[in-house]
Amino acid sequence: MTDVAQEFGIWLAKGLGAMAGALISLVYLLPKGRREAAGRFFIGMASGVIFGGATGVALSDWLAIGERLTTLEITLMGSAAASLCAWWALGVLARMAERWSEARR
Repeated sequence: MTDVAQEFGIWLAKGLGAMAGALISLVYLLPKGRREAAGRFFIGMASGVIFGGATGVALSDWLAIGERLTTLEITLMGSAAASLCAWWALGVLARMAERWSEARR
């Protein structure tokens, strides 16, 4: 039964971290409309849930703080970071492509 509780906690940490990262990305770089906001939010959620664990482990190793954090804290941190970084990478590329296509017109 303990495994189920721990598994639920990890999924909860992934979801909350991904949501936090997605919401932060919306605040830092305001979307142009509802469609962009929804797309950014769901991209952030998906990437935070999918890559959150690995990102958290990599960050905790890089910062050398893994021994001081629990698995849930590492997962939460990684999910928020993956979610936030996913939009920054995709958002910057999307805006560059938009400007490039407008310049070619």
